[in-house]
Amino acid sequence: MTDLRRSLGLGDAVSVGLSAMIGAGVFAVFGPAAAAAGSALLVGLALAAALAYCNASSSARLAVVYPSSGGAYVYGRERLGAFWGHLAGWSFVVGKTASCAAMALTVGYYAWPAHAHPVAAGTAAALTALNLAGVERSARVARVVVAVVVAVLVGLAVAAITSEAADPARLFDGAAGGPFGVLQAAGLLFFAFAGYARIATLAEEVRDPSRTLPRAIFLALAIALAVYALVAVALLAVLGAGGLAWSPAPLADAATAAGLPGAVAVVRVTAGVAAIGALLALLLGVSRTVVAMSRDGHLPRGLAVVDARRGVPVRAELVVGVVVVIASATLDPGSAIGFSSFAVLAYYAVANAAAWTLDARPRARVVPAVGTVGCVLVALSLPATAVSVGLLVLAAGVVAYAVTR
Repeated sequence: MTDLRRSLGLGDAVSVGLSAMIGAGVFAVFGPAAAAAGSALLVGLALAAALAYCNASSSARLAVVYPSSGGAYVYGRERLGAFWGHLAGWSFVVGKTASCAAMALTVGYYAWPAHAHPVAAGTAAALTALNLAGVERSARVARVVVAVVVAVLVGLAVAAITSEAADPARLFDGAAGGPFGVLQAAGLLFFAFAGYARIATLAEEVRDPSRTLPRAIFLALAIALAVYALVAVALLAVLGAGGLAWSPAPLADAATAAGLPGAVAVVRVTAGVAAIGALLALLLGVSRTVVAMSRDGHLPRGLAVVDARRGVPVRAELVVGVVVVIASATLDPGSAIGFSSFAVLAYYAVANAAAWTLDARPRARVVPAVGTVGCVLVALSLPATAVSVGLLVLAAGVVAYAVTR
């Protein structure tokens, strides 16, 4: 059996996407972004959101035409050719596997810093076992996790904004990081928006995909943007761009500065819960792309087998889970996140280029064109190490394509 079961509704799809977007990144990404953009942080957030909109629009259009697992791997293969599909799938699988390790490590560092790597590996193994039990159960867990995280983030942001420590003048204090800094901040912040890709990769398991997929993608993106904007305003108002740039745990520091010391423990627990939710959704997306690539022979075909009773690709889930467990036990989260950002932008560049071919009218091609150029530009603005490693991995993907062909 190689067909997946259509069991997810709109709420399930939105929950999976949100749990991937509103994950551990929101607890750490605003510091580095503020260091790059300064008081222009909100401009970087707006650029990241605009790029995410282009990617979401292209993904939604393509997902309706090709409602099967694999996301941009399928879109690139069908619209641009086998090579571009392979490159997109390679970027997604490798980049998101690194992201899975980063999310697992976030759990480890928040839960038990002295033993972060063993905790991370154990978390990855436990969530792999959960996914093996069936995607419906994973989606239910994702819905609970994302509800808790959003409630805590919104509550903390509102409390900080309304506290005496908040000063609206800090939102734009004049210490901007320049155009390149804003682009780099957009690249870092984009990492937190990329969860809607998981919705597209679950297309073969969604009921009524032509109606559900576009609604789920845009609804998840809109909710995430609203939450991020509220959190960014709260952090800038309380800490300022300078204080935010030097903070390793900005939400916890903002809670302390706002006179909410009891909220620090809540933030720590919520960060761990958010990372678990993001890791759960990431494991689902990566394994489904592995299934799609295996069906076409880019990976061993045995990985495409779907368990008839549970309706899940057991072999693909196990392989991805084992790789993530090993990566969680050996990598550091900073390196994993930088590389993952570059790979995800390469993935979306292919998706936008594929969407360009859907409609020859100039008006219909504006969004895909902006998305393609934006992905390339923002990817190249990332730190030099992330760019160089990313280019090497893409080159390895080209070699892998030559071998499998």
